[in-house]
Formats: sequence, C-alpha cells, structure tokens
Amino acid sequence: MRAVTHCSCVSDEARPKPRKMSNLEAPFDSTVPSICTSNSCGEDIHQGTEEPPVKIALGISKRQKKKLEKKQKWLATKEERKQKERERLKLKRKAKREAGIELGPSRKLLKLCTMANSNCKQRIVIDMSYDGYMNEKDLCKSVKQLHRCYSSNRRAKNPAQLYVTSFHGPSAQIMERNNGFKNWDIHFKEESYLDLFFKKDVVYLSSDSENVVNELDENKIYVIGGLVDHNNHKGLCHRLACENEVNHARLPINEFMKMKTRQVLTIDHVFQILLAVTEGKSWKNAFLGIIPARKGATALDDSNECI
Repeated sequence: MRAVTHCSCVSDEARPKPRKMSNLEAPFDSTVPSICTSNSCGEDIHQGTEEPPVKIALGISKRQKKKLEKKQKWLATKEERKQKERERLKLKRKAKREAGIELGPSRKLLKLCTMANSNCKQRIVIDMSYDGYMNEKDLCKSVKQLHRCYSSNRRAKNPAQLYVTSFHGPSAQIMERNNGFKNWDIHFKEESYLDLFFKKDVVYLSSDSENVVNELDENKIYVIGGLVDHNNHKGLCHRLACENEVNHARLPINEFMKMKTRQVLTIDHVFQILLAVTEGKSWKNAFLGIIPARKGATALDDSNECI
C-alpha cells in the first residue's frame, strides 16, 4: 500500500491506519541460529522427513538471498537424489554378491549385537556440550561424526557402552531430523557427564594433556569432546576438564606413531580407536588402521613407510 501524504485537509479519523507487518514480511533476524539443511556438511543428514519450504525474508542481502534460493533448489531435488543413491547402493550390493564379496553382517545379526548383550562394558562418552563454540557447518559435521560412531559400534561384535551427554540445543535439533534416531542403541542423555558419573571415574581425552592412557580401564569412563573447531579453540577440552576437576589424558600416539600434523583426531576416529582396543587390538595397530593417511602417520619402528 502506498503511504498517505499527511496534509491539513485530511482528518485523523479519515487517515488509514498503517497495516501490521505480516510474518512473511518480518525483518530477517541474523541472531537466531539456523539449523543445517544443506549439503555443506558433506552429506545429507535429513532422512525420511518432509522439508518445510525455506522462507525468504525481506531486508536480507543479495548474498543471503542467493544462499536461501540455492537451499530451496537443493531441497526440491532431495527426494530424487535419495532415490538415485538407493539405486546406486542396490546395484553396488548386487555386484558384490555376484563377485562373491562378503557384504558384512546382516540386519538380523546386527539387531542381536546390542550394548546390553555385549561382553564389552567399557563406557565411552561423547560430550556434546560444545554447540556454542561451533557454526552451523561444524555442528552438522559433529552430528555426522556421531553417526559414524554409532555405525562403528553397531557393527562391532561386542559394542562398547556408548553415551551421548549434554544432548540438547542445536546439535539435538539437527539430529531430530533423522527419523528413528531415538531407537538407536545409544544412551542419549540431556544431562552433563558430570551429573551421570563420579568425577573420580572420568578420564577426559585431550591431545593437550600431559597424562597418557597406557591401557583402557573398564572401570573408567572415557570422555570424547564433541567439538569440531579447525584449531579455533585450541586446548578447550583440556581447559574445561581442568576447570571441572576431572582426570584427563591423551591417547599414546607419541609412544607408537610419528605424526606430520597435530595429534588432534576427529570424534569418530577417537571412538573407533578406543573400540578397536576394546576388541583386543594393540594401540599401534589401532592407530595404523584408523588414523587417515593425510595425517602422514608412521609407526616409530617403521618410520620410512607412511600409512
């Protein structure tokens, strides 16, 4: 509606009142954190849910508008891409069967390998209390790494006792978009690990610690910080462990490996290393099998050969 010019010939009663701004016209609030719905995280994390249309608010920049339009286009083709991916995996499994390649444990067998039925009672915690330290993209990455931890544990013959604590806020909202995640064989807890376990039993893992985990103790609870920071928050896990007065230690990477980069590993790699050790592997073999080649890691007794 065009604005009415104020003039002396128009009375107050005759002047039209300004109409209220609708929700669609509300100014864009950049302070409200958005939930990851794009594939900037690496892979699609929204499984089996109907995506709401993305509303483009007035007053946003051209760059923001372009990003929202790109997101709309990506969401519009999501189901088609998922169907193509299902077909691709189906053909891949068929090719493996025809080639006589083992496909791995069946779903029926996996359902029997639960934490409750496992001989492994080692408790491993992923502390998801770092949401405020990550942007949207890194939040998505942390949730994706949590997926991989669950996948590894689910396929283990004797799964570890996996806990996810401080599970609320943006990371939990992202996970909510995955249908069925509440049925996963994981102990999801909104409480902090400090409220669930005795401090004396906790060992917070940090590459900055001066202490070393020489062997796993089934009576201890090993905590992995659920943080993806790209070196933006160096020493944060170690500092918080000290402030909370809990034990802390690092994996014995220096004792077995030579690294070309920092010894900071992803959430899922740390979990997979711990899981491998619970299965009877040595630290050295666990490191060699899991630390990615881009880290340039070599065994100390075989320093001429990179993994």
